[in-house]
Amino acid sequence: MTGSQIIWALIKIAVMIGFVVNFAAILTWFDRRGGAMMQDRMGPNRAVVKIFGREFRLAGLLHPAADGLKFFTKEDFMPPRADKLLFNLSPILSMFPVMALVAVIPFGDTLCLRDIYRTASDGGGVWPVVPRYGTCGIGMTASGPVFPIDLMVAPLNVGILYVFAIAGQGIVGAAIAGWSSDNKYSLMGALRAASQMVSYEVALGLSIIGAIMIYGTIRLDDMVRWQGEHTWGIFVQPLAFFLFFAAAVAETKRIPFDLPEAESELVSGYYTEYSGMKFGMFYFSEYAEVVTSSMLLVTLFLGGWELPFFHRDGLTVAFGDTVLLHQVIPHLWMEIISVLGFFGKVIALCWLQAMIRWTLPRFRYDQLQKLGWRVLLPLSLANVLVTGVVVLAIDHGGPNLWNGLDVAAEVTQAVVAVAMTYVLVRLVVGFFKKRPHHPWIVGSGAKMAAKTGGTPVTPMQA
Repeated sequence: MTGSQIIWALIKIAVMIGFVVNFAAILTWFDRRGGAMMQDRMGPNRAVVKIFGREFRLAGLLHPAADGLKFFTKEDFMPPRADKLLFNLSPILSMFPVMALVAVIPFGDTLCLRDIYRTASDGGGVWPVVPRYGTCGIGMTASGPVFPIDLMVAPLNVGILYVFAIAGQGIVGAAIAGWSSDNKYSLMGALRAASQMVSYEVALGLSIIGAIMIYGTIRLDDMVRWQGEHTWGIFVQPLAFFLFFAAAVAETKRIPFDLPEAESELVSGYYTEYSGMKFGMFYFSEYAEVVTSSMLLVTLFLGGWELPFFHRDGLTVAFGDTVLLHQVIPHLWMEIISVLGFFGKVIALCWLQAMIRWTLPRFRYDQLQKLGWRVLLPLSLANVLVTGVVVLAIDHGGPNLWNGLDVAAEVTQAVVAVAMTYVLVRLVVGFFKKRPHHPWIVGSGAKMAAKTGGTPVTPMQA
């Protein structure tokens, strides 16, 4: 590797790890703020900090900072009969696979440095437009060769296989933590976590077999390029998307699949005996799993870095042979748009998973196992069978069928573009619009009290 390749590799690692770490921290804040707002209770959305008699809320951002300080300063407790080596090792084993998983996830299209340097050397500036099709080559400059930069840390040919190999190791930390703690509740949580992983890992893997059959590759970046030239994976594999999403939520061990750490049954499950920063590593890895699972969902089913009608050479709105709009966009701007599009989709999916946590109730353990083995697994197998039949039927179809599918794919791109525009407009309008707060009386007792004049209410204390 040349010096420039090493520098680019470090930059890509910093981007991916930095996003996972920082957004996982933001998710801890959003879980508290969003949960408090949905349940209408005291939380970061109402709690204040008084400084010299003035009240500051700061959107509740001081809460994550206080949590981090608490993790570092709390006593590092260890049970007297615990296995010291495994007890200390398990938080690391839970954190490492989550961070290693992002190595093969692409967050942008290939950066063609050769064209940029060539244009600059010709006196044409650094804003070239690259062709829509083809690959970047190696260019020569006065300082040496210039290589294309894949916007992924490790462009492995076994992409999705690496993902499942690393993701399957995450359960090792939980299992070792429960066994080494010398606590029956921790051991029970570890057993639940292991059996839950076995139940949902199978459905997780089978759910994307149909997508691999359609994409014709196991490289994640090539999957994204297929979606950019045709349609997003959620339209060709809708059932697989929902199966993968449900299994991914179960893999993160969050509500409604948080049986390994159900506080009403197992105190805190497999990390009951942990405190201080060791507990913080388990706690933080759970939120990091939410981010990485959202990255995988975006890559496999939501177009990755691709946006509707945006291609490497710019914006092209076309239906069949009819081109309605073609606007060339410099390569550097297209790279920025693609990277922002990828991370924007990831943030939206993380928000959706947070909403699910505060919306659905917890399953019973037998219900969780039945859902995995009797619902998700049969459906994933049926999806593989139906996908195979459909692929064979399309392969034997004529050119008219292929042309019709191309037009249908472009229609789905238009639908996605309209939906994304609508959501963005609603978000902007809702952000600046102030809504009055109306108390909501729930229950017959509250209604009777309201009819008699209400009950005295004192300010809530944090």
